Amino acid sequence: DFLDGAVASQRCDLPVKLLRRGCEPEFMEQSEVKVEVNTTTSSTQVSPQDISVTLRPGSQASVVVAVKQLKRYPVDLYYLVDVSASMQENLDHLKTVGVALSLRMTEHSSDLQLGFGSFVDKPVSPYINVHPSKISNPCSDYEIRCRPAHGFHHVLGMTGNISEFTRVIKRQRISGNMDTPEGGLDALLQAAVCQRDLGWRPEAKRLLLLMTDQPSHLALDSRVAGIVTPNDGLCHLENNVYTGSTRQDHPSVGQLSDKLLENHMYLIFAVEKQQYKWYEALVHLLPGSYLGKLGLFQAPNLIELVVDAYKKLLSEVSVSVSVEDKAVSRYWVSVSPLCPNGSTAKDQSCSGVQPDQTVYFNITIGMHSCPDNGEDEDVKVVVRPVGYNESTVVRIHSKCACSCGSTRRCNDESQSPCRETQGSTNQEQRPQNGLIQNSDRDSNWNCRADGSDMDCSGRGVCDCGRCLCDETRLGTVYGKYCERDDFSCPYEGGLICGATCQSANGLICSGQGSCVCGKCVCDDPRQTGDFCERCPACQSTCQSYWDDVLGQAGEKWIQCMYISNDSCRYRFQTSSQSGQTQLHISTRAECASNSRLKRNLTSGGAAEVTVYHCTGKDLSYIPTSNEKTVTYRRESPPDRPVEMHIQDSKMPLGDPWQC
Repeated sequence: DFLDGAVASQRCDLPVKLLRRGCEPEFMEQSEVKVEVNTTTSSTQVSPQDISVTLRPGSQASVVVAVKQLKRYPVDLYYLVDVSASMQENLDHLKTVGVALSLRMTEHSSDLQLGFGSFVDKPVSPYINVHPSKISNPCSDYEIRCRPAHGFHHVLGMTGNISEFTRVIKRQRISGNMDTPEGGLDALLQAAVCQRDLGWRPEAKRLLLLMTDQPSHLALDSRVAGIVTPNDGLCHLENNVYTGSTRQDHPSVGQLSDKLLENHMYLIFAVEKQQYKWYEALVHLLPGSYLGKLGLFQAPNLIELVVDAYKKLLSEVSVSVSVEDKAVSRYWVSVSPLCPNGSTAKDQSCSGVQPDQTVYFNITIGMHSCPDNGEDEDVKVVVRPVGYNESTVVRIHSKCACSCGSTRRCNDESQSPCRETQGSTNQEQRPQNGLIQNSDRDSNWNCRADGSDMDCSGRGVCDCGRCLCDETRLGTVYGKYCERDDFSCPYEGGLICGATCQSANGLICSGQGSCVCGKCVCDDPRQTGDFCERCPACQSTCQSYWDDVLGQAGEKWIQCMYISNDSCRYRFQTSSQSGQTQLHISTRAECASNSRLKRNLTSGGAAEVTVYHCTGKDLSYIPTSNEKTVTYRRESPPDRPVEMHIQDSKMPLGDPWQC
């Protein structure tokens, strides 16, 4: 009977105010932010490894994760080498690397293992010559025996036997292909995710070294080969050969980045200086990657590259934080590192970290809103130090429900901060910032498209019933439900869509249709054209511009005529291209001079005038004549009308025209 008759929202207030109104402490329910650390698990590098956090909407909590670098690690180094024909000399230099590298790495690790794999490109046209003689030997024109092209071939698993590594390298032969970019990223993903096949050790620092003298294909490149299935990010090795090369696309850069993080990989690019700029842009998108510029792929240069990359990668400590997909729009995360020298880095990483030193990361996690059903939920957040085989799991329990009335909610719409903005929820916007600090879930009813199970299509956050779309370097995400963007290539019926539907006037399908898989589907079946810009069966092309004739504006190519009330004839031309309409209008009006004709047409009563020119033809059709039929009906006798036909010849080309 507390506040009997009042709205349920008045039950929710500060404890001191509720006590003043007569609510005793034993009847109060208060949701607190809690952070609990599980101390039963221990780790030598990353701690703590398990944290539990309780949050409510609009609240946040901070946890500290410590990352310590050990003095010495076991090291797994996998050479992934481009064996296209241009790499012949570089492959020869690699044959002397094994022993010398093993000796140099003893300064940093007492347990080094090496592996080897090769790649060229997808073995399909147009990447390779598919003539039968060239498939088995791509170098047949040069009387050289080459191996067939391949997407990825795993040759030697991780081994501490350096002599075996050297023997395998000496047996390698080059291959050949047609185009300049190679399939490096495709092979990289397989080398990262096929852990068991390659023999990656869980406790080792994992170095994946890519050697090439060319740039790499990216996602969507394989469309030219008719391969439109996206890369699934899984291992597809059978008998040490990548069998998915001809079935699925190259991975995207984001997908490759995720797989490298999940599998604790450090990535080293050994490229010739001509390709340095291309890979320099790539390494900024791949955490834990290092780029080495080699004038020549000689053994000493390769050894120094590996040693320098290993020291640099280990001395830079950073973390990646991921939230479960189902709840990513309802939480925000910030990272602030405290480096061993006492500084706080701005780029979320610390450089120059030495063995036995520790970096502390302050991780702040905030909650925007509750699920649509208003119930409590459990969400997992994973903190992964880049290149480390250990991580921290933060288990979040959200407090959304309570015991305030039958609805188990603490407030009603009268208390919602979104009431004043409800009227603007239907506006389609392209916001500049996709993050908000608070959200009232009672007002978020308008953020899901029909049939969707997530707010804002999973690409934005719901703020007072309006989607605020995420920002991305790829382009702009927009739409009422963030369902649109200007960079995606959707799939329709197994085929990728890449065409545009924007007509020259800036509208989608001239504003007369919708874009389906890159092609315009017109709203009216009578409309035609690539952009629904033509409709011969709709209102007459000439009639559409009668109002413009008197104003002498526009520009066009179909020859037409307008008959005014004073019996003057105005000639004009119309044209429609790419959704834009133009008129050409003659400045010379042709008025009737035969007073007898005018008198005969007007003295007898009502006259019916029908204009037959420009009648529903395709816009490319130019009539040879313009015909009008004037029908004059006398009062008596009514059953014998007089019908007069006037045939106008084609418009003279010498007439003056004005735009």
